[in-house]
Amino acid sequence: MISFIPSTLRVCLKSTSTSVCIRSKNFKVRSERKRLVRVRSMASSSIETPKPGSEGSTDKKKNRLASEKSPYLLQHQYNPVDWYPWGEEAFKKAKDENKPIFLSVGYSTCHWCHVMERESFENEDVAKLLNDSFVAIKLDREERPDVDSVYMTYIQATSGQGGWPMSVFMTPDLKPFVGATYLPIDRFSFALKDISEKWNSMRDKLEEEGERIVTALRQLVAQPRGGLAETLDKDFLTLGCKTASDIFDDEYGGFGNAPKFPRPCVFEMLFAMWKMGEDESVASDARDMALFTLEKMAKGGVNDQLRGGFHRYSVDRYWHVPHFEKMLYDQSQVAMAFLQAFQVTKDTLFESSARGILDYVSADMKDEETGGFYSAEDADSEVPFGAEEGPTKAEGAYYVWTSFELKLVLGEQNAGMFCDYYGVSQEGNAPATSDPQGEFEGKNILKIEKSLNEVAESQGKTVEEVDAYLTAAKKKLLEQRGKRPKPHLDDKIVTSWNGLMTSAFARAANILEDEAYNVVASKTAKFLSETMWNGEVLFRNYREGVSGIEGFAEDYAATICAFLDVYEMDGDCEWIRKALKLQDVMDSKFWDKEGGGYFSTKEGDESIVFRKKEDYDGSEPSPTGVACANLLRLASLTGRDDLLEKSKQCASAFATILKKTPFAMPKLATSAFCAQSGLRRVVIASDPSASASKEFAHAFFALGVPNVAFVRVGPAGPGADSELLGVETKDMVARDGKATAYVCKGTTCMDPVTDVDAFAEQLKKL
Repeated sequence: MISFIPSTLRVCLKSTSTSVCIRSKNFKVRSERKRLVRVRSMASSSIETPKPGSEGSTDKKKNRLASEKSPYLLQHQYNPVDWYPWGEEAFKKAKDENKPIFLSVGYSTCHWCHVMERESFENEDVAKLLNDSFVAIKLDREERPDVDSVYMTYIQATSGQGGWPMSVFMTPDLKPFVGATYLPIDRFSFALKDISEKWNSMRDKLEEEGERIVTALRQLVAQPRGGLAETLDKDFLTLGCKTASDIFDDEYGGFGNAPKFPRPCVFEMLFAMWKMGEDESVASDARDMALFTLEKMAKGGVNDQLRGGFHRYSVDRYWHVPHFEKMLYDQSQVAMAFLQAFQVTKDTLFESSARGILDYVSADMKDEETGGFYSAEDADSEVPFGAEEGPTKAEGAYYVWTSFELKLVLGEQNAGMFCDYYGVSQEGNAPATSDPQGEFEGKNILKIEKSLNEVAESQGKTVEEVDAYLTAAKKKLLEQRGKRPKPHLDDKIVTSWNGLMTSAFARAANILEDEAYNVVASKTAKFLSETMWNGEVLFRNYREGVSGIEGFAEDYAATICAFLDVYEMDGDCEWIRKALKLQDVMDSKFWDKEGGGYFSTKEGDESIVFRKKEDYDGSEPSPTGVACANLLRLASLTGRDDLLEKSKQCASAFATILKKTPFAMPKLATSAFCAQSGLRRVVIASDPSASASKEFAHAFFALGVPNVAFVRVGPAGPGADSELLGVETKDMVARDGKATAYVCKGTTCMDPVTDVDAFAEQLKKL
């Protein structure tokens, strides 16, 4: 996130009217055209992903993107635009022919990317403008988040906003001079003509402008955020929670105004404050904000009430009308937030919400052969009825219902109970303020409107009868919905997102004591460790084989975290060894030896005009925040002080921001806060299959105490693993043949206990 724009950063030449037009009206045009484009008939090639080598249903000529594996690039393989993938071939052509580069960045489930393709990239006249005067590059941001981040920094710094598709004009040496997001065809055509003319008449000035921009951006990302010698106290986490309180919506939950994004790292910070904060008032307020928001999310339309799984975000403050896209990284993180809420409350609403996500992902987003998980499901899908000319696509078409459809499936007499519970009406239930263009008139987005008790009372039924009926009704509707055209599935397997998802399943296996989740987590972890990692390099993604793209800091951080969570699930120390090895590689590739913290990309890639350290926790946690937590966990598992020190250095590198705006980086704030408490771990000495051992594990995971490593050793102690786990563990054995727990802080341990209740009391003292 760019929080300020330096005065030295000037993006557009004053004489370049094109760039002024692009910047000043971009988002206004979005809203003005929104209704029009969403209800348009869209060509199936805009959404569907033809398999490599498949001719599909079109006789159009393919471009060079047909040889790519990215679903997003394959969506554009029939465009008349002479697209190049990001790489040396395109860069060389731009230099050899003295042409500027047009870079278009998006992803396959992006609604506005589909719109711009339909309007512009399938248009022969626009294609001719691009092909004659530019080298056109198409890039999947999910494959190359490093490239996307560089130019999104530019877009955000110059406009204050960002989004996809991202459209950037740059010099042959990759320096941007004009940029925007979605552009309607009239303004895009004007921009192409105007920039082409200016490139021919004043190229030297545009190149100078690009140089000035990159220099300013390098200065921006190099702004000091702290340093290895910076010190931190615990006040910054209190400040982060107070900031959350200041912008908290106490009527509908969430933080700030619409649109509302989940930002699961915020929940982690709030729960950590409740468990470990010294200010009881702030701590209880933090807990209540998290629980209230998660309850509203669970009951809202942003939660797929029939299948489970969460949509990308809510366009309104009510969590009612979502942007219907389903991303894997949201499923993993929101599931973990619900698991934390269940640990705190034991409320079945949170348990069922977490299970709904996990069951949806394992059924609809899992690659059975590899055990990996697919990336996303599209927001758009074909409208089941009423298309006059070919398939008509609209956002949410797969998910919304008319009251007539519900009565048809459920029966008019019984449908009333369902409609009462989910707030269904004949006119449609989307608030007018949430649907200004009337896209959902007469349609209903299911959300829990009443309690079972309220429905039972109004319908003259028992709670048990209502519950049984709703379960049966959901099953019928889900079966009926399954007959509709499904949204496009991006079947690319991204390493970092799979790491996050593996962690969610492993934690669910422990917290919910569900062996099925154990099986899923184990298979995905094996895929990551044996397929995506070759012992030297972790790769970014997989589709019909491992890609040649090396992983980024976020891939290493999420995979290390997954290995640690799987270790805590099954007790196999090989996962710790793998995590340590990956951590060493991550340090060698991404650690900033001078300033601390992790760069997102490795050094030496000349196509990346500047290296960044990601710190903001948005839709995904920052790699620095995850790495800081990993180092702390590794330190606690192994007893190594050097890892604890590196975790603290990782946080110190961002001390300036942590002290001023910790709410912007809650993952790092939580990790840094926990690091101040030092090493804390629990060692259970027992046969892991023994019932007593399982009782100790259940007691530990039921409490959810942050920053406590859970170590499993055999009845005779760690044996050959004592060197890995620390020499002090060698004497931690089962006492009198009973499962025994050792609760330790630093090198000091409480008296070993064989009673689960006594163990739970000791945990509360950590």
